[in-house]
Formats: sequence, C-alpha cells, structure tokens
Amino acid sequence: MKETPVRIGFAPTRRDCFTHPEAGEMREKILRKISGLGVEIVDVAGINDEGFLMGNDDVEKARRIFRESEIDGLFLPHCNFGSEGIVARLAAALQKPVLLWGPRDGMPLPGEDRTRDTQCGLFATGKALRRRNLPFTYLVNTDVDDPVFENGFRSFAAVCAVVKAFRNLRILQVDVRPDPFWTVMYNEGELLERFGIQVCPITLQDLKDRMEEMTGQQELLRAEADKLRASVSCGDVGEEGLEKLAELKTALRSLCKSNGCGAVAIHCWGPLQKAVGAAACTVNGLLTEEGIPVACETDVHGAISSVLIQAASREASSTFFADLTIRHPQNDNAELLWHCGNFPPSLTRPGTKCAIKCIRPGFGTFPSQTGCEIRGGDITVCRFDGDHGDYRLFIGEGKGVDGPATTGTYCWFEVNDWPMWEEKLVTGPYIHHCSGVHARVAHILYEACKYLGIRPDPADPCEEGLRARWREGWRDVCGGERDAR
Repeated sequence: MKETPVRIGFAPTRRDCFTHPEAGEMREKILRKISGLGVEIVDVAGINDEGFLMGNDDVEKARRIFRESEIDGLFLPHCNFGSEGIVARLAAALQKPVLLWGPRDGMPLPGEDRTRDTQCGLFATGKALRRRNLPFTYLVNTDVDDPVFENGFRSFAAVCAVVKAFRNLRILQVDVRPDPFWTVMYNEGELLERFGIQVCPITLQDLKDRMEEMTGQQELLRAEADKLRASVSCGDVGEEGLEKLAELKTALRSLCKSNGCGAVAIHCWGPLQKAVGAAACTVNGLLTEEGIPVACETDVHGAISSVLIQAASREASSTFFADLTIRHPQNDNAELLWHCGNFPPSLTRPGTKCAIKCIRPGFGTFPSQTGCEIRGGDITVCRFDGDHGDYRLFIGEGKGVDGPATTGTYCWFEVNDWPMWEEKLVTGPYIHHCSGVHARVAHILYEACKYLGIRPDPADPCEEGLRARWREGWRDVCGGERDAR
C-alpha cells in the first residue's frame, strides 16, 4: 500500500518589532527540516520580501496560494513572537487542521534585547485561535532537531490524512443489512448532514450485472486470479471458483471507481453468495489490502472506522475488520479478534500460509473463506459509532499474543485492562465490530476527533496519556514507559 499523500501549507509568522535576523535563519532551518519528513510542503515565500505572515495584506495572498494548492493542513511556526491576529484570520479562512509550534528561544544576549520571544507569542496565538472557535494542534516549544518536534510533525500529517479521508468519504453500500443485525443500523441522513459522509447504495442485482460485464475482460480476470494464487493457498477452490472470485473483486473495485467510493459496506451473507456464486470473505480482504476497506454485514459505521484507522497509519499496513468475540482462556486481558475470513493475506503470521476454502451453506458450495492467524505486535483498534445523535470514536492500543488456534482469520489481542474495555464497549454506542491496524496511532485518532466533530473515547492509553504523547514523545502516563517507534 502507498502512503497517503498529504500537502501542508507552510506559513511562518513573525512580528516586525523584533528585528534580529535570527527569525529569517530559523525560517530556513524549519523548512529544511520538514521538507524531509514525508509530506508535500507548500511555501508562502512569495507573499512579501521575507516570506513571513506579518500584515493584513499577507492573509489574502497566503489564502489564495493555499486554496489553489488544495492543502490538507496548515503549519504556522512562530519564528519570533508572531502575529496572532493575522494567523487566526488565515486559519479561519482556510478551515483546515492547524499546527501551532515555535522553536525554543535561545539565551538572551548580554546587554541586548531578547531576539525572538517565541514562546510568549504562542500563548497569544493560542488565545486568538480560541476566540475564533478554531481547533488546533499544539506542539510544545522545542528545538527544531528535538525528536518531539519531528514525531509531532509526522503525527500531525497523519491527522491531516484522517481529516481529509473523513471529509471526502463516499461509501458503497452493497444491499441491505442482514435482518438479525440491529447492531449495524445507521442514520444515513445524519451522516450526510453532520459530517458530509455520503452513502451510495446498490443492490445485489447491480453487483451481479457488473460481474457479468467483467467476464469480457479475460486478461484482467486472469491477472487477478494469478495474484490470488500467489498470495494464498487455494486448497479445494478450483479454477472456476478462482475466476468467480476474480469477477467479484474486479466488479466491486469497478463499482467503487464509477461511484467515487473509497470504502465498502457489504451484505456478505447467503443472499450475496446465491446471487453471484461466490462468498465475499477473501475478496473483502484483498480489496482492503489494496486500500479499499470493506466492512462485513453492511456495517457502514464499520467502513468509516476502517477508513479512519487506515488514514491514521498513513497506509503503512493493511487494516483488518474484526469481531470482538471471546476472552482468551488463560489470559484475562486478551480478546479474540476474529472474522469468517476477511483479513488481508499480507497480515498472515510469519512462517504460516494463508489458505482459502469453499464454504457450504444450505443452498450450495461457494468459494471462499480465508483461514489464517495474523501476526502479533503493536495493534490499534477503533470503532466509530453513535446513537441518539451522539457520535464517538472508541480508541485503544494493545498487542497480538499467542493463543489457541481457531477457524477463519484471527488474532489474540492483549490490552491493559479488558474488563474496563468490555464495559466501555457494551455501555457505549458500540457493537462487536472494530477496525484494527498494526501500528500505534491512538494519539493520531484522538487528535483528529477535534477536527471531525466526534467525541474521542480512549481506553488505553488514557486521555492524559494521549495528550502527553504529543508533548513528550512516547512517555505513557497511564501505564509506565513504552518504547518509542
């Protein structure tokens, strides 16, 4: 998977009563630093002779540059005290995530005025942004080369990726929810009115028609079948079954493209199998692996969860869509993350092989379900959900651990305090579905919520621990020290 592209506007600010050339030197040092951190930088160098946001005339010039460049976030480094009112006006005009930071001030010069007073200006700008009701992300006043700044800037880029993905989201809904699943009910109108999220519903007949259209693209279908053989052990799924899976995958991908959708919520039960002659499990995992997250059982909120966590990780690893099922028989703080067979094959535990098989429901034999244990290590899970107009994002981190083998795709997931997690999940607006990724991105999801109008609901790290991660790197105040990544 390719890293999510992020474009950040660079609008350094200074106040003209500080005349020391150190501000200009700091501007160039900051620009060199962030230019190597994996994002595209849009500079406002041309707005005046110095390239600083200082006066009223600079706001419109900078706004025009950033609008034309379609930035995803705005970085406002204070190279001396800064111009808080000008900064707030630009942030208000753009309505993008804002990163506020300034390099730490040096020692006062003997017998001379101080050169920058950057920290003092940051206090002023924070208040100016609040006056405008503008959310912003703050990094503490550190040296440019301090790891806290580099980690914070990278994390802010991931926050921008989450906000971008959420605000531009269209979800392909394939058929209605399974009747027993009251859990996946959602309010389509409210998602559009409050968050701008659009759902594009299609029927099983629409999917079947698109699959029939795909049958004429034999070269494409053969390539998809070859990819499937290369990634999994195909077992008792014959050539006809592989071709049917290739048709289903290419049809869903084609429908996403033609409808402008970045994720899928699919009715993956018996009616789909009967209509198209294949089960969706393996295909769901393969599409997720390609960056089109698929949620089972027509779980639209689950698809949103997957999009959020995929963007938070900058697509460094495939996400997976899981049921929270049973507790570990010997580990009271571990839970089984499981689903019938929809985890991406690339996540398979090293030294093992992902295998697919035919499933045999009452009305026939259809390919296919995938079976494998996925790798352990650091894992973040999340769940976007809501009821009665109250939308929240459950967030938590843990690690994959050893446990008993089972069917389908699965991982045993150990957390700090499972009874606390369980209570939160049962009593909050959540269900048994969650989305996971092999990364520690809870602090990114937590920070993104302030820009999305969602209430964050962290389990571990706790809320104070997530804030501490932004200001102090990776120190975890909720549960001791954790290694930096």
